[in-house]
Amino acid sequence: MYPETTPHTVRPDGGMSEDDAAVEARRIIANAYRPTAYRDDTPPPVYGDTPPVAQPGRPPMSQGATDASVLMLAGGTATAMVGGTAAVLMYVSQYADPLVCGLVFGAPTALVLALARLVNRAKPAPDVHHHYEGPVYQDRRNVHTRTTGVWAKTNNHQ
Repeated sequence: MYPETTPHTVRPDGGMSEDDAAVEARRIIANAYRPTAYRDDTPPPVYGDTPPVAQPGRPPMSQGATDASVLMLAGGTATAMVGGTAAVLMYVSQYADPLVCGLVFGAPTALVLALARLVNRAKPAPDVHHHYEGPVYQDRRNVHTRTTGVWAKTNNHQ
């Protein structure tokens, strides 16, 4: 597979003869086109016949991330439809102003996306209950801070 290497005849001026140079050139070219990678096609070993199951811990993608990606895909689709409609309208009419089309077609999409985001984020405030045992002291002092000067001196006064 690999070309044979032969000893070269050295000329008195230090170079190789023409025949040795041709043999060396063919060897270098053959080595240049020789494959340098190997792919192992043997199948990986199998450990049992049980199908894979979900592992405990963090899932590959959280429900929040899934919901956000669906919302982004829906928003992108709506934007593409609105943009396509505006482009067709401007092309057909040959008179439509791009700014007006952007406002007319873009405003409802932006409003729908903003409202969808607001509805997703809207959650009722949690009920806070404090249960204490023993005497409780509540400190209701206010601290007024004033920072002045080149070297930033802070004075706290009650």
